[in-house]
Amino acid sequence: MRYMATYDLMETMRNTNQWLGATAKSMASYPAWAMLPNPAIQWMAAWGEVTERTFERMVVKPDWAIRTFTCEDGKDHLVNIETVVEKPFGDLIHFNVVGREEQPRKILLVAPMSGHYATLLRSTVKSLIVNCEVYVTDWHNARDIPVSAGKFDIEDYTLYLMDFMKEMGPDTNVVAVCQPAPLTLAATAYLAELDPDAQPRTLTLIGGPIDPDATPTDVTDFGRRVTMGQLEETMIQRVGFKYQGVGRMVYPGLLQLASFMSMNGERHGKAFSDQITRVARGEASDHDAHNRFYDEYLAVMDMPAEFYLSTVERIFKNREIAKNEFVVAGHKVDIGAITNVAVKTVEGSKDDISAPGQCVAALDLCTGLPDSKKAAHVEEGAGHYGIFAGKSWRNNIRPLVLDFIDSNAAAPAPKGKAKIKPPKAANVA
Repeated sequence: MRYMATYDLMETMRNTNQWLGATAKSMASYPAWAMLPNPAIQWMAAWGEVTERTFERMVVKPDWAIRTFTCEDGKDHLVNIETVVEKPFGDLIHFNVVGREEQPRKILLVAPMSGHYATLLRSTVKSLIVNCEVYVTDWHNARDIPVSAGKFDIEDYTLYLMDFMKEMGPDTNVVAVCQPAPLTLAATAYLAELDPDAQPRTLTLIGGPIDPDATPTDVTDFGRRVTMGQLEETMIQRVGFKYQGVGRMVYPGLLQLASFMSMNGERHGKAFSDQITRVARGEASDHDAHNRFYDEYLAVMDMPAEFYLSTVERIFKNREIAKNEFVVAGHKVDIGAITNVAVKTVEGSKDDISAPGQCVAALDLCTGLPDSKKAAHVEEGAGHYGIFAGKSWRNNIRPLVLDFIDSNAAAPAPKGKAKIKPPKAANVA
């Protein structure tokens, strides 16, 4: 599998299907066909439209689509996405609401590098930008990174997070979503040892595999069943000649997407069949529910091979974070070194990816942290996506997270005057 020809073959298949869709759509759209009242022609045009869009989205990075924001003054303010720190494998970006006073809450939203772009957190960003200064880790597609940029594994990921935290300063509130939760915990602990003044004020871990064995799922079982040799042989390929990262070893986004789709193949097949019918009847629109979901779901990115393999081996198989044995750049990180950063975990009771128990394990690792700075919440009825972007996040979890941040930070300064709010104990729910 580790050949450029294999990578290019997948891209060729994707490109061919996109072309077939565009061809069918164009052929069935000729005015002459309108003289023949044949529903098959309409179906052909609809199939072509849905097929072209589906395969085209697989190689396009989605836009954040956050252009304006209505503030308390009733005016629409432009939102500029500014790059604060630029690095080969990912940037730190800031959603700057132009003309609005700087908000007292500064949040670093750590996006997962797990096959989708950081734009997967678009709704999360929108909900936080209301009354927070929001920064996001914007990871790059590995296929676009030249081999000369070097490797990128979980140790490099951790060092990136440390650099981002240092850049933002000690008044930062870090929120890590899913996959980066264990590495964000490690980065915070490493900062506590090397540069205590640069530690964030709070750390919220949402649905992350701190201890994958605490509550096994299909994801963790897969990591146990498959050997590292099998993973490398079947999942890793070299980027083909079409992209700047030609020759780089990656876990291809298209291969990841095939895995995602196969988990719920029947449901996805019905969704596309129904969409073709809606298009044929003229009931679909460019931004309907189907297109909004799949425009993001189908947009996948390649992961550096060393990042994917080291995640499986060190986080899931060897459980280095869960055992407090994680090593970064030759230094053994001690999670117990965290003594001042308030830590909160959030889990969903119906999360089938990071099941309840996996994330809350972080609190037991923080042996140097008093109970008053620890908090945990399990959202009843919420699945994996819902705990950071769904109804559960909007209605319940977001208010709890912001309250946790406020409980462990200085109160907003009225009219430029600092006023300290006595911290209150973080409730464990």
